[in-house]
Amino acid sequence: MNQANVEKLVSKLRYNVKPRRRLSNADGPEGRLRKIQKTLTALLKYERLELNYNRADETRGYVERLISDAIRYGPNHKETMEMADFWITEKQLVHKLFKVLAPRYKDYTISFTKLHKAPYIYPDVVYKRAVLELRGNIYPSIEQYNPHEHNLLHNILLSAARKDFRMEKYEEIANSINSETCKEMSDNINK
Repeated sequence: MNQANVEKLVSKLRYNVKPRRRLSNADGPEGRLRKIQKTLTALLKYERLELNYNRADETRGYVERLISDAIRYGPNHKETMEMADFWITEKQLVHKLFKVLAPRYKDYTISFTKLHKAPYIYPDVVYKRAVLELRGNIYPSIEQYNPHEHNLLHNILLSAARKDFRMEKYEEIANSINSETCKEMSDNINK
């Protein structure tokens, strides 16, 4: 059997899965599954979440698999529908999975999700934070492709501050020139 035939039989995730430490939960494996269900449902609903890095990384695999099976088999496949029904707690989002997300990602050759590292929340510097998002969402991009672009907010603020600083310096120079000129004129009058 060649490589093309194997890819049709076995679902393949479109990102590299990193080895991770085992996540624990006070409620045991069932509690861990409930947390993943809630996170997966929230991601399908809001399309961008900020959460702990380990949970985001683990949930990402489940989201990728769910979307890839929805694209591959569609809503008429019994096992895919059962899997969607198990993982998605808000049932109106099952419709979104098959009618909105599956057509959106049908031609994607890369992963359906992005995982970004987020800064720590001070002073609670205990857990690494991350932003997990679906690609093609309606929100502005987190990534900055060109940080020197003039219309980014921080560059606009810096150029305004630079302009104010220059104006203050020009006023100081003008005031010093005016005071020197006035002094010279008064000296000439007194002579």
